[in-house]
Amino acid sequence: MNLAEIHGAIHLARHGERQQAVKEPPPLSRAQMRRLAEFRFQLRKFLHFSSLAADAAGIRTQQYQLLQCVWGMPEELDPTIANVAARMLLKHNSAVELVDRTIEQGLLRRCPDPTDHRRILLRMTPLGERLLGSLAAWHLRELEETGPELIRALRRVLLTPPQPANGDARAELRRVARATR
Repeated sequence: MNLAEIHGAIHLARHGERQQAVKEPPPLSRAQMRRLAEFRFQLRKFLHFSSLAADAAGIRTQQYQLLQCVWGMPEELDPTIANVAARMLLKHNSAVELVDRTIEQGLLRRCPDPTDHRRILLRMTPLGERLLGSLAAWHLRELEETGPELIRALRRVLLTPPQPANGDARAELRRVARATR
């Protein structure tokens, strides 16, 4: 699979529609690759913290994400398994298994939808609310400490003008300046 095919698959996953053939992007410079790698490192550090925090609380990382998803579902969406699966980028059957495990731990429950009795809504239990509140507080504290470096890394990736892989940066900057006039 080449990069254009990967881009098409990503577009399909994000938007649910096939995209026209996309021209492959130019190769990145070594400096761009380093900035992107640094951003990924900072992101992985936070995700590693999140995994350790969930483990310490006695749940899996995906269960913490599920609790966040149910509690923080946008107002226009109901917390159904289908919506949870879509928001967590999971297949429906994987979401069902995750929900079942979380219900077994007493953190979630299934409730009939009062307006549409064919649907089942997910609701937090008091135990789930307490656990989510505690984990979320730890995550916010971690973001207060490590977030500024994560933001700096992201800004370096996004706000740095693209540099040609061959190192002729001045010529490329002149070309971009002419193109934007």
